[in-house]
Amino acid sequence: MDSASQGLGSDLPAQGAAGTAPSNATSTLPPGMTEEEAQELRTELAKVEEEIHTLRQVLSAKERHAADLKRKLGLNPLNELKQNISKSWQDVQASNAYLSASATLEDISQSEAYKKTQETLSQAGQKTSAALSTVGTAISRRLGDMRNSPTFKSFEDKVGNIKVGFVT
Repeated sequence: MDSASQGLGSDLPAQGAAGTAPSNATSTLPPGMTEEEAQELRTELAKVEEEIHTLRQVLSAKERHAADLKRKLGLNPLNELKQNISKSWQDVQASNAYLSASATLEDISQSEAYKKTQETLSQAGQKTSAALSTVGTAISRRLGDMRNSPTFKSFEDKVGNIKVGFVT
C-alpha cells in the first residue's frame, strides 16, 4: 500500500514489515522525488501518526479524569448549565447595551407622557369595571323581574305539569 492511498488517518506506517519501502514505491513516486526523499516523508508521516494516536490516548485519559473529579465534587451537567446561565445573565446585566436600555426605560417611566398615559389607562379601567358592574346588576334585576312576571309563571306551571307527567 503506498502513502497516497493510505491517507492521513491511518495508524499504519507506509513501510513494509521490515521497515523498508513497499516494492511498488518507485512506481508511485511523485515526479521529481527520489526514493530517499519519499522514504524520509514516509518515516516522518509514521512518526506524526503515532504522535496523533498517543495524543488521542492522553486526551481520552484526561477527559475521564476530569469527569471523575467533577463527579467527586458533585458537579453534574445540570449544575454546570445553571452556573453558565447565571454567569451569562450577570454578563448581560453588566453589558453596555443592557445598562443603556435600563437607563432608557427608567427615563421613559419617569416621563410626563408615560405618567399621563398610565393615569388615563387606570381611569379607563376603573370606569370599565364600574360599567360592567352596573350592567351585571341590571341583568340580575331584569332576570328577577322576568321570573316574577305572569308569563314566566304560566310557562313554569306548564313545564312543571309536563315534568310531573313524566315522573308518574
